[in-house]
Amino acid sequence: MRNDPVKSTVRQILTNHLEVNKHRKTPERYAILDAVYSMKGHFTMEELDGYLSEHSFRVSRATLYNAMRLFQELRLVTKHHLTSGTMFEAAYASRNHCHQICTVCGKMTEVRVPEVVQAVNRARLKRFRKDTYSIDFYGICSTCQAKITRKKSKAEKSNNKKNK
Repeated sequence: MRNDPVKSTVRQILTNHLEVNKHRKTPERYAILDAVYSMKGHFTMEELDGYLSEHSFRVSRATLYNAMRLFQELRLVTKHHLTSGTMFEAAYASRNHCHQICTVCGKMTEVRVPEVVQAVNRARLKRFRKDTYSIDFYGICSTCQAKITRKKSKAEKSNNKKNK
């Protein structure tokens, strides 16, 4: 934790919030925050719970959900509602980014789109100061496209054999 500047920063943001609002600084909150920033990429609540268990830190479901809600309020975690379920990601070090999300399998991947970054930076919003953004592109990934194509091809071959 001490060697990672992002983890140190998010830990300090949490500490400041808890002190200012006179909330308890519980080891559970810090363990969950550390787990979130140790996980790579997007994760489900179940994966986070599993990660904590693997590292011998058990927390109740209520504690886990309450901590994640707090981290979302502090904008340390982003929540994504997908057709395949809800995913989360650490948000502090990657505030501005785009995702491509497959509507078939639910796979979410971060993508770099310089034209989007330029357009967002040029955008002037009335009576609003933009801080961060997250843009999602929905479609079908290449793996699912290949499966669909194979399925169609197989169905066509089957129909051709029946018609002969």
